[in-house]
Amino acid sequence: MEHRDLYRKCRSSVLVCFCLCVSVSSTGTFVVNGTQTSYQAEENHNITLEWTFTTKPERSTSSLQILCSLFLDREILVLFFLHDGVEVPESQDQQFLGRVQFDKDVLREGRIRLQLSRLRTNDSGLYLCEVNTGYSSSTEEWKLNVTAADQLKPQRPTVSPEPENRERIGLCIGLGLTAAVLLVPLCFALSRCFTKSTDKTEKSSVQCV
Repeated sequence: MEHRDLYRKCRSSVLVCFCLCVSVSSTGTFVVNGTQTSYQAEENHNITLEWTFTTKPERSTSSLQILCSLFLDREILVLFFLHDGVEVPESQDQQFLGRVQFDKDVLREGRIRLQLSRLRTNDSGLYLCEVNTGYSSSTEEWKLNVTAADQLKPQRPTVSPEPENRERIGLCIGLGLTAAVLLVPLCFALSRCFTKSTDKTEKSSVQCV
């Protein structure tokens, strides 16, 4: 219950910051630098969200609080919530369950890294992340646009002729070629005979005259 109360308070503060369009800048050494403000991805792919921050050397990451949410028209969906360095999975919205991986190791390096897998089109929107160290806080926002995967066009199956049909086709082609070979000399012979017959007729006509 304690985690849920803290989560509600943090979510309310993020909502206020978002509605007023106010970005809280740090007055100390704590700075959040987003490496990217806009992400484009395709449905069913994975995406890694990463940004950096610096803290005081004497401060432990156990006091770190992170709240990342997706802001829609009428609701706020929690993507990730970290309280006192401990992830609170029960605060995560149903839409993101089982799809968010948090890299704890890079926290010591001053980096926050979240991987969102199996992207959906309804994951698109404006994300806002608030980071609080206990002595300073800052917010980071980015836009995610997930496009629908291209639907594969159904291909017509190639129907191969049956063996019996192949034999018939081959036989017809063979007979056709044979007939063509035989017809060529036959036509040539007939042409010569016709020419000779014409010459004889012309000679007979001349003699009669």
